[in-house]
Amino acid sequence: MSQAKARVVILDRDTLPPQITVRTPNFPHDLDSHGQTKPDEVAARIKDADVVILNKVKLTREAIAAAPRLRVVAVAATGTDVVDVAACKERGIVVTNIRGYATHTVPEHTFALILALRRSLLAYRDSVARGRWQESGQFCYFDYPIHDLANSTLGIIGDGALGRSVAKLGEAFGMKVLFAAHKGSTGMGPLYTPFEEVLRQSDVITLHAPLLPTTRNMIAAPEFAQMKRHALLINTARGGLVDEAALADALRAGTIAGAGFDVTIEEPPAQDHPFMALQSLPNFILTPHVAWASQEAIQGLADQLIDNVEAAWRGEPRNVVEPPAKR
Repeated sequence: MSQAKARVVILDRDTLPPQITVRTPNFPHDLDSHGQTKPDEVAARIKDADVVILNKVKLTREAIAAAPRLRVVAVAATGTDVVDVAACKERGIVVTNIRGYATHTVPEHTFALILALRRSLLAYRDSVARGRWQESGQFCYFDYPIHDLANSTLGIIGDGALGRSVAKLGEAFGMKVLFAAHKGSTGMGPLYTPFEEVLRQSDVITLHAPLLPTTRNMIAAPEFAQMKRHALLINTARGGLVDEAALADALRAGTIAGAGFDVTIEEPPAQDHPFMALQSLPNFILTPHVAWASQEAIQGLADQLIDNVEAAWRGEPRNVVEPPAKR
């Protein structure tokens, strides 16, 4: 890339906490940082940008076409579905993303959800607040089920870095770990168990797969019907992997024992979203897409983000995103 003074535009700085340091790139530049950017503001804000940094703002083909100087798009996340990567490729614009930063924070959040649900922590906490302990008249009470993780089966859908890190934690708890083969696939080798068999065998199923046409709604009513009635479903990956209405039905009907989710299809979810009506259930936990958000992980993300920008600008791009293969 040229060493001429560049214009760097950040479109949604508020998606990273204010206490996180996002250092300035080490090449001559002017920086224009916006806390948030509405869809109809994108084109005007990037029209003379050389580098665009974004997280959740959509960068469309039309906005890209209106930015003739654009050379680098740096996504402050792993998922890049907000960017028209094909349009960037046609223009020779480098698109980069963040990789490998969440291998501790997401697995730890996953197990926080698992442990809270397996041991009915929220139910017991709320009952204590209501005075149930005093009402019991003894040193403890047994209103809600508690299950150990040891000797139970953990089914993992997604065998990337996060899935493997979750597997290590599961093994440390004494769980039997199964990696699911791709839904509908056979012959993936001895390390994988058929998808339907994982559904039937697992006491806890946790999702760590990307959202693709082949994975959208991969857990829906037919899959819930195959799961154990005492099974838990955990999703810290992507909204859309699970049919949300079907999950709500399964929890109300007792088809499965509980669920812990950190993601929804639309974020934030609307007040009439199926999950919002589940908030009174002791066996459902919804957190606001924060599994990735430990202070350590976010600082690592911010550092890697600017590393990506600097590498691309000097002509040595890293973490380059390619358009998805046409089917």
